[in-house]
Amino acid sequence: MKILRITLLTLCLLIGWFVESASAQIRMPRGERQMVRKGLFQQVDSLQQRADSLALANLLLQIDSAFAAEYQSDSIALNALRTDEGGELDSLAAVQFLTGGIQADTTRSLFHEGWFMSDSMGLSKVCWMSAVVPGYGQIYNKQYWKLPILYGTLFGGLALYINENKTYKPLKETYDAMTDISMERTPELDALQTKMIRSNTKRQIYLGVTIASYIYFIGDAAVNYATNDVSDVKKATTLACICPGAGQIYNQSYWKVPFVIGGFATLGYCIDWNNRGYQRFKKAYKLLAEYEANPEAFPNGPTDEFRGRYSATFIRNLRNNYRRNRDLCIILTGAMYVLQIVDAHVDAHLKDYDISDDLSMNIEPMVDYTYLPTEGNHRPVVGFNMSINF
Repeated sequence: MKILRITLLTLCLLIGWFVESASAQIRMPRGERQMVRKGLFQQVDSLQQRADSLALANLLLQIDSAFAAEYQSDSIALNALRTDEGGELDSLAAVQFLTGGIQADTTRSLFHEGWFMSDSMGLSKVCWMSAVVPGYGQIYNKQYWKLPILYGTLFGGLALYINENKTYKPLKETYDAMTDISMERTPELDALQTKMIRSNTKRQIYLGVTIASYIYFIGDAAVNYATNDVSDVKKATTLACICPGAGQIYNQSYWKVPFVIGGFATLGYCIDWNNRGYQRFKKAYKLLAEYEANPEAFPNGPTDEFRGRYSATFIRNLRNNYRRNRDLCIILTGAMYVLQIVDAHVDAHLKDYDISDDLSMNIEPMVDYTYLPTEGNHRPVVGFNMSINF
């Protein structure tokens, strides 16, 4: 029996030596790998990935020994769950033990394990919860010092917007009432329009501050998220969804940011311009149509701003053109929003990309040790490892 064991061991060593020699001959020449990471070339040693089979076997032996000790401790703990000495296991208690139900100090609050606040909550859920509950992301990331800044800018801007809106609405109602009767320019109408424009400008600034602070702190929650391992691709895509241009900034593609911000600013201006033209000619067409339907009610002639110089059909066509251009700009804005998300997603993929011509196949002997609880020891397993790089 001893001679047979020596013979088998010698045969395994010869096979391993033969395979190692053969793999050295069939292995294709390979140079250093060229990696593109964050837009920069990186040289990676091709031999760095090779593992020492003997060191790996020793490591597996230590791990299996640790699992064996844990298995024995679990067996002792299960024996303590028996209903009586030498009796059978309490099935309910055993199931609870094996599934982690019986643990020391397992009582934890809903704040840590519930749906509202979990220790391993994903990035997407944190962002969605931050959108619903401002400041949630900062609480989850334990950056409590940011909360006063968030609530100060958010609710401060919102309060100023509401207060200014109370001033703007009466002015707008008075202006609409005056222009519904006649668009003739008078000093009173000009003064009223000037006040309305100033109030509306302040109102838009306060609303912009509120929205900007709201979006910023959602993005801040995504950037500082570190609970689970999140790829750069997912973070860049998430930031691009939160705020246009944020994904390009995260990918360090700063040259793209002016195009994204400039594109949205241009489309926003076009939407506002065409909407104002649409509202202008809509009101002019309404007044001219009322005059043409009942000219006796207007002894001084048409009351629209053009004083009847243009026909109702011409003004209606202008109104429709402005409305069509406004709607088209809105569609283009949505398309550009999707495009910058796709750009951030693809750019994040290309920031970490292997461009080397590394085509090779490696065959190496492998020795592993498998623990068998029934026999109480480890059994060696001899085989081969084959890896293909392409």
